[in-house]
Amino acid sequence: MRAPFITFEGPEGGGKTTQVALLERALLDRDIRCQVTREPGGTELANSLRKVLLSVATHGMGAKAELLLMLAARADHVQRLIRPGLDEGTTVICDRFVDSTVAYQGAGRGLDMGLIGKLNHFATSGLVPDLTLLLDVPVEVGLKRAARTSRPDRFEGQALDFHQRLREAFRQLAEREPERIKILDARQPEEETARQVLEQVDKLLRERG
Repeated sequence: MRAPFITFEGPEGGGKTTQVALLERALLDRDIRCQVTREPGGTELANSLRKVLLSVATHGMGAKAELLLMLAARADHVQRLIRPGLDEGTTVICDRFVDSTVAYQGAGRGLDMGLIGKLNHFATSGLVPDLTLLLDVPVEVGLKRAARTSRPDRFEGQALDFHQRLREAFRQLAEREPERIKILDARQPEEETARQVLEQVDKLLRERG
């Protein structure tokens, strides 16, 4: 049995980066070997594509090109980092994965959900997270938080209705896959969110023995 694969998802400003770091620390304190990564990114190629995808200089990029670049980054990421790590017994924690493509390029950009599902499956060779932690936060709250920490990137700078569609898409995914996707209220103090994250991860680890 491969090691657990855990992903974090959600609208902008939900605190994913903070919670990923806190979970990594908690697992390392227990001597559980883990690897933190993110999407797009994780490998040299994927990191290069991340710069293109997030840059405001490429604001005119078409939705199809955006989707294909995301998938190219994911395919390399899975093949060269995620899958080898899992097979070697390393718990992999990833900031965004396939669900973000459904939300951003599907609900956000209006591309065909069925096609996105097939392409995600192709890019990942069928790899599905064992646990996805959806850090949910109202759009206005999340965008204000994100603006306090950095300049808006190409996605953060989209119109409000774009972000509303993203949030709704994430919540619909959680409704369809309640065993995998757990919704956490990201408006609460980060210590409480971290406690709930660890509670869900502990449950997964117990189930996997």
